[in-house]
Amino acid sequence: MTRAQTDSGQPFAAGVHMANGFDPARGTPLDPTTAQLIARRERVLGPSYRLFYQEPLVVESANSVWLRGADGKDYLDAYNNVPAIGHSHPAVTAAVTAQLSTLNTHTRYLTESILAYSERLLAKFPESLSQITYACTGSEAVDLAIRTARTHTGNTGLIISEHAYHGTTVAAAGISPSLGPNNVLGSDVVTIPSIDSARMPTHEIAASLLASVENAIAQLNERGSGVAAIIFDSIFSSDGVQPDPAGFLQPIVEAVHRAGGLYIADEVQPGFGRTDGWWGFERHSIVPDLVVLGKPMGNGLPISALVGKPSVLGSFGSQVRYFNTFGGNPVSIAAATAVLDVIEEDELITRASAVGSALLKGLQRIANAHDRVLDARGAGLFLAMEFASPDSDQTPDADLADRVVNGMRAEGVLLSTSGPHAAALKIRPPLPFNEEHATLLLEKLERVLANETRN
Repeated sequence: MTRAQTDSGQPFAAGVHMANGFDPARGTPLDPTTAQLIARRERVLGPSYRLFYQEPLVVESANSVWLRGADGKDYLDAYNNVPAIGHSHPAVTAAVTAQLSTLNTHTRYLTESILAYSERLLAKFPESLSQITYACTGSEAVDLAIRTARTHTGNTGLIISEHAYHGTTVAAAGISPSLGPNNVLGSDVVTIPSIDSARMPTHEIAASLLASVENAIAQLNERGSGVAAIIFDSIFSSDGVQPDPAGFLQPIVEAVHRAGGLYIADEVQPGFGRTDGWWGFERHSIVPDLVVLGKPMGNGLPISALVGKPSVLGSFGSQVRYFNTFGGNPVSIAAATAVLDVIEEDELITRASAVGSALLKGLQRIANAHDRVLDARGAGLFLAMEFASPDSDQTPDADLADRVVNGMRAEGVLLSTSGPHAAALKIRPPLPFNEEHATLLLEKLERVLANETRN
């Protein structure tokens, strides 16, 4: 078996090393501070952790869309979606500080703030999605969505994309094949091929996806599992960022409903204004049965939620008692309220749409100038650029993507990779990203790409 090493020096089983991950086996020279921190990390942290970049980044502080490194250099953050309204936002800091000094307890007591926030948040969803259950992490919310779907339908089967990521609990990891080949999927889970909009004609995508879903439904019915739900990240982030064509999910929802199952929209990454609207599923003009939200709703504070139709949530709630001790606690609700305030007051959805559109045009201009760039795509501030081998467009070039990501890190811009072959850049900055930041990213990308593709 081919083996490398984890951060802690333990060997990797074949295929385990993540995209854009630090690999000690490559022997990248490290400065003394970084090497010392890694050595300390090896001693005290479990070996399942991974670091980004071939030269891991030591960070000391952050503000808005910038991270300050221990090297004194500022790094433009074009990757982190969890601080949705920007790093160290003063509105979140003030709200959390005030609430923490007043009250922080669980939801078995009556508090007004959770109700006010819930009413305000639910108003941003279709009318039928009118109830909410809180947890602390997206993984917990996904886990609850699975339990809810299975209880409501009486079926157990789940359909996912082949490179999906939905979380790290037993149930959520069981529908997250992107965690690697040694991550065991659930026994009642069927995967379907990832969308490949870079190589498939746009008009064929909906029909191809529908055929795959119908085949998965047939498999689950043959097993006797039936279909409890299909769950997709609404922009297929781990499948390489696949936003188009808008509307391609409509026939999928109809097919799953005919089979007796539910549609679960995982909005942890595309939600809260990132993809040209409040929610990623809006691009497809669909209404999910359940919606999962995660830490971006609190700008990184531990809060997540499951939003759903009362009939669906009621099936579960009438049969099972669910209690998440600090899910929806007053401090996390204060942070989430501040996030809504800032998104609305600073008109961040409008900004994300405008800046994202300009950034996409710039990426497409670069793509047209480089034969190694197969495609540039995106919606709002969620974009991708995919690379292909010089020998064939059909062959993804993960090595070039990795070199570009690490070249951009050296230039002071933070990106990562995505897709089944990790051959696509993943660009997903905090929402305050503006035109100046986009211009800087494009300038750096042109320089790095020229260097990395020069013969």
